[in-house]
Amino acid sequence: MSCRRHGRKPTLALWMLVAVADLAILAAATGVLAMVAIVALLAVFAGGVYAARQLTKRAEAPAEAVVRRRA
Repeated sequence: MSCRRHGRKPTLALWMLVAVADLAILAAATGVLAMVAIVALLAVFAGGVYAARQLTKRAEAPAEAVVRRRA
């Protein structure tokens, strides 16, 4: 008995198509200006998260200590 594998590329493509259709329905229901405002807000939020991660990554990097052996 063969089972269909889950998580394959066609399944992901189908769900992406469903997500795009949902966004189109939402844009038609709320209006284009509201959707542009929401997308801009999400872009600013994503940029803030990216910047915060970059800053914390730099702060967490420990300084390399130079250890020399005595002869």
